[in-house]
Amino acid sequence: MAKKALLVGINDYQGISDLRGCINDVTNMRDILKTYHGFTNEDIRVLVDKRATKANILQRLRLMVDEATAGDYLVFHFSGHGSQIRDRDGDELRDHMDELICPWDMNWDNGFITDDMLYEIFSPLKKSIMLEVFLDCCHSGTGLRDIGLGRPPELGPENPTMGRFLPPPMDITCRSEGEEDVLKETRKMFRKNNNPSNQVLWSGCMSHQTSADAYIKGSYNGAFTYYFCMHVRKADGRLSRRGLLKRIRNSLRHNQYSQIPQLESAANIKKMKALTLKEKP
Repeated sequence: MAKKALLVGINDYQGISDLRGCINDVTNMRDILKTYHGFTNEDIRVLVDKRATKANILQRLRLMVDEATAGDYLVFHFSGHGSQIRDRDGDELRDHMDELICPWDMNWDNGFITDDMLYEIFSPLKKSIMLEVFLDCCHSGTGLRDIGLGRPPELGPENPTMGRFLPPPMDITCRSEGEEDVLKETRKMFRKNNNPSNQVLWSGCMSHQTSADAYIKGSYNGAFTYYFCMHVRKADGRLSRRGLLKRIRNSLRHNQYSQIPQLESAANIKKMKALTLKEKP
């Protein structure tokens, strides 16, 4: 049985707006994996800033999946920009929105990673291999209007909270203008109709919200990743996924963040400890 993780964090983007807390997210999650869940340096691959290209991310994910054997446990954590676009098949517009994550070399001419690409990589995994995915990014811009709802008291006025959503350019935005409410929902990475019993997806916010890139207690962090790691430490790694989700949501709400993290998995997996194989807490 092996444990493998790929942690990706991008603050310094090429050609698009930068973020500030993504590298801290990577180091924070890396410490959690090593301290509470038995990962070693050799088990964890890290890609940050200019090394986190589309090609490198996809190559590392494919390698991690291809080398996995029965009983292995895999983790993928991404902190950076996310977005959402209406897909185009030739001259025809498709009836759904594609969620995507933005690599360092992000561009709108196929220089992004869609949920379909992640599904193609992860779908061959056998049921005996566990996969847990963390996406601390945004897939919808509508939540940007909620940024002014409030900030944690430790947030100074010179350090405003940023959203991790990258708005598409006007020509791509026009594809869905006026049809946003009738387009099919996204979240296709694990194909809900398959209801996989070996895959877990954590999202930093609901699909219509924004994940905060925030200044918390003296440093920049993704708000979701910060409170995830904080509560793992407080419970010494013993919380179930469901219990952990509840505490993270309570902390975000208490500190006036409008985002509501999501957890997608089979019901029995939610009752088991986070960041572990299929075992009861």
